[in-house]
Amino acid sequence: MADPARERRLGFVLGVGAYATWGAVPLFWRQLQGLDAIEILAHRAAWGLLAFALFVVATRQVPALLATARQPRAMAILAGSGLLLAANWGLFIWATLSGHLLQASLGYFINPLVSVALGVGFLGERLSRRTLLAIALATVGVVWLAITGGGVPWVALALAGSFGAYGLIRKVIAVPALVGSTLETAVLAPVAIGYLAWLAHRGEGALGHSGVRTHLLLVATGFVTAVPLAWFTAAARRLPLSTIGFLQYLAPTGQFVTALAALGEHLSRRKLVAFGFIWVALAVFTVELVRQARAPVQRAPA
Repeated sequence: MADPARERRLGFVLGVGAYATWGAVPLFWRQLQGLDAIEILAHRAAWGLLAFALFVVATRQVPALLATARQPRAMAILAGSGLLLAANWGLFIWATLSGHLLQASLGYFINPLVSVALGVGFLGERLSRRTLLAIALATVGVVWLAITGGGVPWVALALAGSFGAYGLIRKVIAVPALVGSTLETAVLAPVAIGYLAWLAHRGEGALGHSGVRTHLLLVATGFVTAVPLAWFTAAARRLPLSTIGFLQYLAPTGQFVTALAALGEHLSRRKLVAFGFIWVALAVFTVELVRQARAPVQRAPA
């Protein structure tokens, strides 16, 4: 029988590894500077299918994958969530390569609050006063950016909205994380492979026209996608939801630090004020997460 304390420690290490990887992954995408974001996205989907398939086999989830693949409704839903995920992936890669990583990190900071708002709108979930306050503070931060000359932070809003909608769809359909991601990628992969073949036929793109290093990096895009997700899936099985709630802030924090320290983006006073509102909102939201985690479970009367 597994030791619960050891399992929690392992889950914590895997969770930190997953979110830290997502926080530092812009450094990897920058190694592919000069390539088109759509081409990188296509490689990510094509090689991602291989990586996910290997993990499904290694974790003995092939029966679950085949069972889900036989359900037309589930596959239709996963096709929709896959398109949302591809849009999110592509926009994040573009933001990293074009000097908008700070705004991308803002999007992932506000993503938990967007997810809560979507839960209210589509699932009928109820908001506490603290959560309402957190959403209001985050909204003030976004509006502040818009009215002080920075324009609407569309990259942040698009990333938060697409990933929030993706999470909502995956919450509606009860499919294991790794199985769902594999089938989503399987839907995207034929289009991606066709696009890469078309580029190669035209004598364009990196495939067959770049050095060994670039080719290895392109193959690695699939594993950069699949490995942290596998770690996260394993961590989520071992950790309370409240702990996952804390760890999720590691990814945008890592992106924020990477943008400033490694990629040379500038944090203006205007952006700092907006981030300040977002961080206060997240502090309020985190307090509410802790309160809910500590609240006694009310049992239904027998």
